[in-house]
Amino acid sequence: MEFATFILAAQRGYHQSSDSVIRNSIEQAVLSEQAQFNTAWFAEHHFNNYSLVPSPLMMVAHCAGVTNTIRLGTGVCVLPLYQPQRLLSEIGFADVVSNGRLELGVGSGYQQFEFERFGVDVDEAPAVFSEYLDILLKGLNQQIFEHNGRYEKIPPTAISVRTLQKPTPPIWIAAGSARSMGRAYREGHNLFVTALHNGLETLRMLRESIEKAAASEAKNAAQARISLLRCCYASDNAAEINSYLDNARFQRRLSEALHQRRQQSQDGYLLQETPTQQDLSFETMRENLPIGSVNRVIDRLLEELDVLKPDQIAIQTQLGDFDHKTMLRQLELWGDKIIPAINKSLGQGRNGLN
Repeated sequence: MEFATFILAAQRGYHQSSDSVIRNSIEQAVLSEQAQFNTAWFAEHHFNNYSLVPSPLMMVAHCAGVTNTIRLGTGVCVLPLYQPQRLLSEIGFADVVSNGRLELGVGSGYQQFEFERFGVDVDEAPAVFSEYLDILLKGLNQQIFEHNGRYEKIPPTAISVRTLQKPTPPIWIAAGSARSMGRAYREGHNLFVTALHNGLETLRMLRESIEKAAASEAKNAAQARISLLRCCYASDNAAEINSYLDNARFQRRLSEALHQRRQQSQDGYLLQETPTQQDLSFETMRENLPIGSVNRVIDRLLEELDVLKPDQIAIQTQLGDFDHKTMLRQLELWGDKIIPAINKSLGQGRNGLN
């Protein structure tokens, strides 16, 4: 089983400076390598405090210089907000400076607030995403490529800085629909999925959707790697756990507001946190998620792995204004106890089957 950190780089209020949020995110990526995580993922968002990373590829390029072995991923590049021609060169550059450690996550995006400020129609995002991914695949696989589509017309073009990984870096699709899952299986890409703050039943439904998507392309579900984005936290300190849950719920409130196309901002930047009908109580979140004592987290994760059968768990770290030093200790705890225990249990399970 692979483990990853998903670093959102959020800013809950002006008591957090933007430079401290970014520097804390980088420090968490560095410690993720030391704690034996396989990958560090970086989000992409714009124009508000939900996430302060405007370019996950820039984070990859920087973190490539302060790490040595950990894979560095874009979680995700929002393709409709790019010129795919330029993005191709930046993908090549990031893979070169990271010595072939790039994991390329891509998605269509969902936040109208962002799209409006780029002059892009969010309702066309799925169609634009599909065409731009076509362009990326051409540019990554062909020395000279051209494209004649609905959104882009590109004459014969060469990309000067090409990826070290051949034919391409691993490509991950943020799979929020049967269509995106089907494309991943059809073209041999990987899946990035989430069950949000829901429990085992949602994971069962998600697994069924994955299996149906694979079957629709005459594939087996195991033919795509699956990464599950998950809120996880291990502690015997109730106040620590409640702080983590509070920040996780804060992030979810902002995500829902942006997804529902509401601009909740009094000053044009800092989004106003507003409770919603979708809010879950801390008690329900603790029941649904791998949260609690170390043993509780290990046991719950093993349950979830059995249901969803992912290849990677990506735990959310830099949420809201959760204390940075406490999160660093949490990452060390995962490296010392949780990751070894889960891999030992999975190894024993495989040996038992044999």
